Amino acid sequence: MSLHRLLEEQQSRLETLTRHLNHEQEQLLNGTIDGARLEEIAQEKARLLQRLEETEMNRARVQRKLGYSDDASGARRAAEEAGCLDQWQTTLDMAAGVARLNERNGRMIGLRMTHNQQMLDYIHRIAEKSVYAPDGRTTTGQRRLNTSA
Repeated sequence: MSLHRLLEEQQSRLETLTRHLNHEQEQLLNGTIDGARLEEIAQEKARLLQRLEETEMNRARVQRKLGYSDDASGARRAAEEAGCLDQWQTTLDMAAGVARLNERNGRMIGLRMTHNQQMLDYIHRIAEKSVYAPDGRTTTGQRRLNTSA
């Protein structure tokens, strides 16, 4: 497969991944989280990342097969000599954008998790201050000794 075609595949997958990350971000910004939808998005992201990794491995293999070094400078030279340097740079830019979106979503998830944990801790503190004694009586008033027998 040609370098041009591999870069097209990578760009297509990066575009799809960007859409999924944007949908994930929309879900995270909603007042009510749709856990099932976030799970679907996470599964699709994992599939896309796997496919991107496979495409990248193929691209790197073609690069090595053509005699270029297995590093960023070799990738750049291969793209330049194949006449697709602009396409290579676009792919790099798209990948950087995906990384930024993914990092931002990760921070948003972290903030949500922290907030949820704080709310749970607060609920637990309130629950520990029960207004009922073990015998079912309220503890707000002063307890009296029951002297009747």
